[in-house]
Amino acid sequence: MELENFVANNLLLKARQGFSKKTGRSKKWKELLKLPPVSMCAELRSSIEKDFSSLCDKQPIGRLLFRQFCDTKPDLKRCIEFLDAVIEYEVTIEEEQREFGLSIINRFFKEVSLAYTYETKDALCLVLTMMNGGDLKYHIYNLGNPGFEEPRAVFYAAELCCGLEDLQRERIVNRDLKPENILLDDHGHIRISDLGLAMEVPEGHMVRGRVGTVGYMAPEIINHEKYTFSPDWWGLGCLIYEMIAGHSPFRKYKEKVSREELERRVTNETVEYSERFSEDAKSICSMLFIKDPSKRLGCQSDGASAVKRHPIFKNINFSRLEANMLDPPFIPDPQAIYCKDILDIGQFSVVKGVSLDTNDEAFYTQFATGCVTIPWQNEMIESGCFKDINENEDADLLSPEKHKICPSILRSRRNFFHRLFRRAGCLNIAPSEEREPTEH
Repeated sequence: MELENFVANNLLLKARQGFSKKTGRSKKWKELLKLPPVSMCAELRSSIEKDFSSLCDKQPIGRLLFRQFCDTKPDLKRCIEFLDAVIEYEVTIEEEQREFGLSIINRFFKEVSLAYTYETKDALCLVLTMMNGGDLKYHIYNLGNPGFEEPRAVFYAAELCCGLEDLQRERIVNRDLKPENILLDDHGHIRISDLGLAMEVPEGHMVRGRVGTVGYMAPEIINHEKYTFSPDWWGLGCLIYEMIAGHSPFRKYKEKVSREELERRVTNETVEYSERFSEDAKSICSMLFIKDPSKRLGCQSDGASAVKRHPIFKNINFSRLEANMLDPPFIPDPQAIYCKDILDIGQFSVVKGVSLDTNDEAFYTQFATGCVTIPWQNEMIESGCFKDINENEDADLLSPEKHKICPSILRSRRNFFHRLFRRAGCLNIAPSEEREPTEH
């Protein structure tokens, strides 16, 4: 088991390193992936979205290409710089906004901003973004003494507030918040994962369901009562408590307790706090642990805004936090593996013994994330692939002489992207038009 872990960890670290400057990518690889000439993409004109928002804002590669184009036009370049400055102004701390706003006026007005899905023969594969930082449970219990210093716990709690606010804006209740389901990305920001128990709450309705993890389920779930988003605010309280105390609120570290006893404690007992909790930490946990969901913090009309206004977040600028402009208290080491046993992933990564019917097949088709997914575009840019495959081509590439010299290269380029876009449904070509380039 240890040898298998060692091998798996080494492979993971090697994959993270990507391509080194020494080895680079082969010429054959670059030639295969190089973008085709514009003349070969005429079919796309009739099928892709042509509005500015989609092409030049939502699509990362489109946004990058648009900015590269604007860089060649002084007037447009200045407009882009102004928009960037306005975006930066919106997330500037209040004490510096006036000075920053004046600098914008002086600068610009004196003269005239799920990863993938695919199918195999017998499975729908959902590919999530790789979170190299591991989960909060590992960090709480396996790196030094159990628990975090309060400022680190507060930072993660603030990011969780933002995540829950986004979910609730989409009418989604998570119902399974726990340290194992909170992951750290490469930069140390947290992500909420595993929405297997999440569900949509219709406007004006309440839902019922006894689901979740023992020890983290809210009293209304245990009592099989109706609810909307209240279980998630209870879950936030559990996470804050566990990050600071080093154990869950209703069970001591490594204490063995039956399910029945845990549920009894949740519904009947009051949480105790150690000296590690400040008055603000005690206050927010107590308000999130109110048994009656109608009186719980976050469950009134002001929702997440009320939680954000709690004094424990007095040092958090939520505008800058949501823009990823605040430095996390911990940045994962890219050369470290933040998990005890990498083989444990197999225990929950595959669901076996499931039979699919026509309704399932119809549902799975809704997972299509577009011809070229946003995460894929970001990965192409960040990994340097976009720069490699988008090199400027010689002006004589489309000449008849060039076609005679290397028709196979043109054919391979056309085939690669033709298959890519056609399979995604981006191209609608009549059978008579679907042919290979030929020599003249």
